[in-house]
Amino acid sequence: MALVRRYEKNPILTKKDVPYEVATVHNAGVTRYNDEYIMLFRSHTLNGRSILGLARSRDGFSFSVEGKPFMEPETSGLFAEYEAFGIEDPRITFLDGEYLITYSAYSRHGVRTGLARTADWEKAEKIALITEADFRNVVIFPEKFNGLYARLDRPHTETSPWSIWISYSPDLKYWGDARRIIRPEPYHWDEMKIGPGAPPVRTGEGWLHIYHGVFRTMDGSVYRLGVALHDLEDPSRVIGVGDSWILQPEDPCEITGYVHNVVFTCGVVPENDDTIKIYWGGADTVMCVGTARISDLVELCLHHSRNAM
Repeated sequence: MALVRRYEKNPILTKKDVPYEVATVHNAGVTRYNDEYIMLFRSHTLNGRSILGLARSRDGFSFSVEGKPFMEPETSGLFAEYEAFGIEDPRITFLDGEYLITYSAYSRHGVRTGLARTADWEKAEKIALITEADFRNVVIFPEKFNGLYARLDRPHTETSPWSIWISYSPDLKYWGDARRIIRPEPYHWDEMKIGPGAPPVRTGEGWLHIYHGVFRTMDGSVYRLGVALHDLEDPSRVIGVGDSWILQPEDPCEITGYVHNVVFTCGVVPENDDTIKIYWGGADTVMCVGTARISDLVELCLHHSRNAM
């Protein structure tokens, strides 16, 4: 039986649902805010660069897009130089009464990670650029550890090939004590590269973390989703990494699009009934959603695990 059950009305958001002109809708962070689901999605504009739009939903399936973009590249100040080519792939973490947004900032210098925050989803304040180039896929844990913020990220390098790292910060701006904690598995569905997906979710057994893995084929790369479990007190300790993927491109909107054969998550929302909503971009073109039982994903990590390192 499939661990992730696709919503029968996928895709849930396309460029046709956006009241301003865009070419794609994908790779969205999603969170709960009061009695709403908030989706912060990436779109390519018609010059090929990315902006972030906002959509709202009562049920987590049917979303309505706001009339203008929520975040765009800055045109002046420090951020302007490093966001000149677009901002992409937001992740959202609720912590200390505010929503933290990490995103990829692209420029001629490569890709860095920006950090913004909001309390009410009316506007976002950009705080800092929290990595040098080339770092992607930064997700922040929704709790502190010994008074420190913790994050997962993925340096874009072949030196220690495309692995997941953890680091810590006292103030969200300055990060250190970095260590590599999960690597790609040779001759495996995630052998080419891996990266953090959505911010981890607390469970009774550990922090549940859905990540993406990439496999190179004769017809290009395939992006799938997998799952890992981190220790509740020490998230650098990986309890288990599911040996098999939990989702792969199968529906037409995941196989064919701007980048074919891609399912890519930046957001999940846990519910109160042992289920979790998983949101993913299909083929870098549309947004989709599915549900899974948290206990099933934890079981995969505990009893059908591959080596983390």
